[in-house]
Amino acid sequence: MHETDFVRRMQNPGGDRRRGRSMHLDLPLLLALLAISIGGLFVLYSASGQSIFYVKRQALFIFTGFIAMIAVAQFPVRFWERWSIVLYGIGLLSLIAVLFFGVGAKGAQRWLDLGFTRFQPSELMKVAVPMMVSAYLGKRYIPPSFKHIVFTLMLIGIPVILIVNQPDLGTAILIFASGFFVLFLAGLRKRYLITAFLLALAAIPILWFWVMRDYQKQRVLTLLSPEDDKLGAGWNIIQSTTAIGSGGWNGKGWTQGTQSQLNFLPESHTDFIIAVLAEEFGLIGVLTLCAAYCFLIGRCMLIALNSQSQFGRLIAGSLTLTFFIYVFVNMSMVSGILPVVGVPLPLLSHGGTAIVTLFLGFGILMAISTEPKRIRTDL
Repeated sequence: MHETDFVRRMQNPGGDRRRGRSMHLDLPLLLALLAISIGGLFVLYSASGQSIFYVKRQALFIFTGFIAMIAVAQFPVRFWERWSIVLYGIGLLSLIAVLFFGVGAKGAQRWLDLGFTRFQPSELMKVAVPMMVSAYLGKRYIPPSFKHIVFTLMLIGIPVILIVNQPDLGTAILIFASGFFVLFLAGLRKRYLITAFLLALAAIPILWFWVMRDYQKQRVLTLLSPEDDKLGAGWNIIQSTTAIGSGGWNGKGWTQGTQSQLNFLPESHTDFIIAVLAEEFGLIGVLTLCAAYCFLIGRCMLIALNSQSQFGRLIAGSLTLTFFIYVFVNMSMVSGILPVVGVPLPLLSHGGTAIVTLFLGFGILMAISTEPKRIRTDL
C-alpha cells in the first residue's frame, strides 16, 4: 500500500477547543497595536486643540476595542467561519434599518441611534463582508468558478449599493475592495481580472453622471486644481499640504503646529490627523509611523500565510490588504494625491464604531495566528 494511505492529520483532541496558552493573543501584533494607539492619543491631543475630552473618549474607544479584540481572539477560527453569515445578516438588516430610521448628519444618513450611542452599520460591514465571502469561497474549490464569482459579487454588491445610497461612496468603495480582495486571493483567473479592469473603466462615466453627487464631483475637480477655489473646495488640500511641508525634517514640536493650533487645518482630529503629525514631528515622525504600519501589515500577512485553513488565509489576507488600503488612501488624500473621500487614518483618527470594528478584525487575525497547528505524520 502506498505510504500516502497512512498519512493522517493529527488534530487537537477537543475538536474546536484550543490548547496551549490560557490567552490566545499574538504578542507582536498586540505590541504594535498598543504602540500605534498610544502614540495616536498624543497626536490626537494636539490635533483636537489640546482637548482632553477627545483624548478620554478615544481612549475609551480603544479600550473597548482591545477588550473586543481579546474576546474575539479566544474563539476558534471555525466559530467565526460558521457565524459569518449571522454577522453579515445583522449588518445587512442594520443597513436596511438606516434607510427608514437612520440619523442624519452633514447631509448623510449613516447612523442608527441606540439611545446611549450612535452605531454606523457600514463600519460593521468592513469585517462582515470579507468574512462572509471568505466563508463562502473557503468551502469551494479554488480558483472559483463563474457561478461562484457571480454569487460572491452579489454578496458584496448588495451592502455596497445600500451604503452608496446613504451616501458614503468612499466607504462603499473600500468595502467592495475588501470583498474583491477575497476573490483575488482565492485565485481569480487572469481573464476575469482583465474583464473586471475593463468593466471598471467602462463604469467611470456611469459613476460620474448617475452615481456621484455634486460635492463628490467637486472633490475630484479640486484634486486636479485646488488653487481654483482657495477659500472654498480647495481649502482642505491647500492647508493640509501646507502643514505637511512646513514640518520639515524634525517638525515644529508637539502642540506647536500653527496650521492645526490656529484652526487653519480642517477636520484635524479625524481625516487630516496625519497632517498634524507631519507638521509637529516632521518627516521623522511620519516615517516612524509608516514603519510601525509596515511592521503591523507584515505581521498580519505572515499570519495569513501560516493559516491552517482556507477560510483563515482568505479572511486574514483580505483584512490585511484592506487595512493597507485605508492607510494608503488616507495619506494620499491628505497629501493631495487622491480626492478627499472621508477615510480616517486607522488607529489615529478620532472615531467610535470605526475603531471597535478595526479591533474586531485584528481579533480574528489573532484567532487565526493562535489556532492549533495541524501535524502530518508518516506511519
